[in-house]
Amino acid sequence: MRLKRLSLLFFLITFIIGTDTFLVSPLLPTLTQYYGIPEHLSGFIVSAYALGYTLSAIVVGPISDRHDRRRILLIGLLIFAGATALGGLANTYPMMLAARFLAGLAAACAGPQIWAAIPLLFPKDQVVKMMGYVSAGLAVAQIVGVPLGSFLAAVSWRFPFFFVGTIALLLTLLSARYLPSLSSADDHESTAVYRQVWHNRPVVKLLFAYFLFQMANFCGFAFIGTWFAKSYGLSVSLIGSLMLVIGIGQFIGSLLSSRFVRWLTLPRAFALEFLLFIIGYIVLPVAPAAWVAALILAFIYLIGGAIFPLFMSTLQDQAGETRGTIAALANAAMYLGEAISGGVGGFLIATFTGFYGVAWFTAAGVVVAALLYAAQGYFRPVHDTNH
Repeated sequence: MRLKRLSLLFFLITFIIGTDTFLVSPLLPTLTQYYGIPEHLSGFIVSAYALGYTLSAIVVGPISDRHDRRRILLIGLLIFAGATALGGLANTYPMMLAARFLAGLAAACAGPQIWAAIPLLFPKDQVVKMMGYVSAGLAVAQIVGVPLGSFLAAVSWRFPFFFVGTIALLLTLLSARYLPSLSSADDHESTAVYRQVWHNRPVVKLLFAYFLFQMANFCGFAFIGTWFAKSYGLSVSLIGSLMLVIGIGQFIGSLLSSRFVRWLTLPRAFALEFLLFIIGYIVLPVAPAAWVAALILAFIYLIGGAIFPLFMSTLQDQAGETRGTIAALANAAMYLGEAISGGVGGFLIATFTGFYGVAWFTAAGVVVAALLYAAQGYFRPVHDTNH
């Protein structure tokens, strides 16, 4: 019963952090109008959260290896709850940027502790199962959480921030009640671990390729709501409904990933998924109606859901004894990509007609990432036995 309670608690924490990660995307058109800012500046609201997460993940990861993870998780969750609620009180653009930056900092304190806690609290034969269960919280966040934010914003754009902040506070109290101590016996020098990673050149190249993919991916995702509102005149609640369709596509893709690999073998599945993702973004801007665009995006993110586990498996195959550090760096690479994409996407959506600039930038970034993977031989059948 204790383990079931903890697994549910971890799922909910991952879900609420995942929800907050994508909370702003469907709200950007409303926030742009409320703050009276140029459209190209709206993306920095997304970037502020991602930049905070990136900086915090790099610093807090080594610290948590030498201190009680429970305490770090509780502090992170408490600050996360307050910072998210502060976003709902932000009456100025700088105040919103500060609130989102602080929320990102706190999220990176809390989120990674979940993954580190699972091997400490669950029997060895249940660890993989629990990892999958908790990771489902992120998938559900995009399916349910993002549209939920859009629907709540129909009442007021402030309400989603208050809602997520309140749930995060409740989860903080539950964590304080049920989560045991998670002290770590490790006392190694964190800088030595990072030096070891730096000298692992295959991992460095994979992390860079992953960063490029996520920068391109988030550039496209963050401005879907802005595009739907600007080009198709959709309301926030209707945008939420279409985002739900897109999220379902990604969830299905994550479930089918292993089947694609068994059917095609890893190299072929990896190459085909890259190709289909790129083609999807190339044709997306010519969609004649919002429902057509939503179906194309659902297909794109079905492919995205299928390709994500392949990114993680290739990194872990090369990680050696630094698996935990590699996972933290992968998160940092993802959020750094998101941070940069916010500014780039804001400029592109304001400069180019419709979604052409954003979509084709995304396609180009994924092409470069694919070429880096191809250069390391991941699309050649010879690697099928090694990965």
